[in-house]
Amino acid sequence: QVQLVESGGGLVQAGGSLRLSCEAFGSFDSYDMGWFRHAPGKQREFVAAIRWTTQMTYYADFVKGRFTISRDNTKNTGYLQMSMLEPEDTAVYYCAVGRDAEPIDLTTSFDHWGQGTPVTVSS
Repeated sequence: QVQLVESGGGLVQAGGSLRLSCEAFGSFDSYDMGWFRHAPGKQREFVAAIRWTTQMTYYADFVKGRFTISRDNTKNTGYLQMSMLEPEDTAVYYCAVGRDAEPIDLTTSFDHWGQGTPVTVSS
């Protein structure tokens, strides 16, 4: 069993940056990691993911070039660096892990979820 705790969310102006962290308690090894977000009135959606084996990264089209996902397995921590934030990025951001997550962009591919960290982008 692995528990995930996100941090780093907050209020930022449009055009600003935030770095979200996802610390895993328990073994982080062999898990693919993903970030999803849930905005009011919308379904939870895929943001980015990174494979355990290859470190290959995947991004939703709406964040390409603005967000960067990474992980430090020695620290059992994953990150989502967000820049050029827009009001439309306002949401609660969740990290999740799953073994051999496939498809990588579906919530059902991930087994363990954090509680989320809120991000608000003001215009």
